[in-house]
Amino acid sequence: MSGLLVAGTTSDAGKSLVTAGLCRWLARRGVRVAPFKAQNMSNNSMVCADGAEIGRAQWLQARAARAEPEAAMNPVLLKPGSDRRSHVVALGKPFGTLEAGEYATGRAGLAEIAFAAYEDLSSRFDVVVCEGAGSPAEINLRGGDYVNMGLARRFGLPVLVVGDIDRGGVLAAMFGTLALLSAEDQALVAGWVVNKFRGDVGLLRPGLDSLEKVTGRPVLGVLPWLDRVWIDSEDALAAAGWRRETHGGGLHVAVVRFPRASNATDVDALAAEPGVTVTLTADPDTVAAADVVVLPGSRATVDDLAWLRDRGLDRAVEGRAEAGRPVLGICGGYQMLAESIVDDVESGAGTVRGLGLLPARVTFAAEKVLDRPAGEWRGNPVAAYEIHHGSVTAEASLESFLDGVRAGAVWGTMWHGAFENDAFRRAWLTEVAAQAGTSWVPAQDAPGFGELRERMLEKLADAVDEHLDGAVLSALLERGAPKDLPFVPPGAP
Repeated sequence: MSGLLVAGTTSDAGKSLVTAGLCRWLARRGVRVAPFKAQNMSNNSMVCADGAEIGRAQWLQARAARAEPEAAMNPVLLKPGSDRRSHVVALGKPFGTLEAGEYATGRAGLAEIAFAAYEDLSSRFDVVVCEGAGSPAEINLRGGDYVNMGLARRFGLPVLVVGDIDRGGVLAAMFGTLALLSAEDQALVAGWVVNKFRGDVGLLRPGLDSLEKVTGRPVLGVLPWLDRVWIDSEDALAAAGWRRETHGGGLHVAVVRFPRASNATDVDALAAEPGVTVTLTADPDTVAAADVVVLPGSRATVDDLAWLRDRGLDRAVEGRAEAGRPVLGICGGYQMLAESIVDDVESGAGTVRGLGLLPARVTFAAEKVLDRPAGEWRGNPVAAYEIHHGSVTAEASLESFLDGVRAGAVWGTMWHGAFENDAFRRAWLTEVAAQAGTSWVPAQDAPGFGELRERMLEKLADAVDEHLDGAVLSALLERGAPKDLPFVPPGAP
């Protein structure tokens, strides 16, 4: 066994979920498996045990593989700071910036880092399940590609292409993906996986048969729409998919949808709590009306603070604080709550006025803090992680809250992932529910967030086991793509 690349017809086709499902499916069969994404573009990241920063999706896939997450699993992480610039993390550490104009041509050094990381993983694991990025048919980027067909060609990896049938047009997207690739790239595309199907597969079968006939490649299976299955998302908040029944009165949490939200997966655990509804919003009225408001992390704190003000959201947040109604800031959101922000690093804006809801000052430093702190709040243990350039200095007289502070109904912390600690999450939610004047109480028999995540990974593996052709998968892992796959014209020029 060696490796496999999971590509997609589009972004959000389900590559991350299918990769996680394959990792758990293989791990259950006793295979030593590792996930790999050569390059990830995401502001949702995680700190590994060794202090390396990788994408949250690869961290979760490592959990699916029952492997310790490490930098080699996501050797290049691009964190968008603006529409034209990304901050580069290589092998878990800051590596500089990449401008939009350099995207196609300025990545040769990053490609070699990624290829070396794959070789390292493949020397230590039986199988490496690779996740592509976007679509392999983005032929404008093919020359510098090292995450899709560039990776597959370098290591001779068979490629499965996943398509999201819920969006429509999946059969055309699959055929078009293949037909836009060069003959050399097509030779590694070994099969199709239809994802997010609802209904009678029998009605789909004639289309699948035609796809197999015109492409000469098998459909390995049709994965059903899976309820309450999420991934630590790259592009958006996974919480958007959660809806839970209320227990003893509901609690409405509004999360401000910053343009450059970072590590906003913090609220997934809130959304998973029975009776808690999480809304992602940029609407001042929604922010004003919610029981609790969360300002999540941001990759561009000063810019997102300006956006907050342009939208009138600052007045809604300030009004809540004046009325004693709960507001929580996490990392960048916490920094916005301070009186002033001195930023000569991230935005270069110098001194900027904060919202002034906490008597604190923020200073940005060139060196990034990457840590996995632990502590407690009111007797409840908390394990978390930190990723930031800005540090907060608050008045010593304030009540402490994790590493941050609380002033009345305004709370702030730099710690990400704190709400994945079940006892802490429920204790904090109980307190802010009382501040908000709601009757919500935690359901004592509700499963913990870690248990829900583990159930989700098992559900993904069950779907792979039931709906995909395990024999074909195993053959691809053992022998690679078949040698006689036909070329489908016109192919890339």
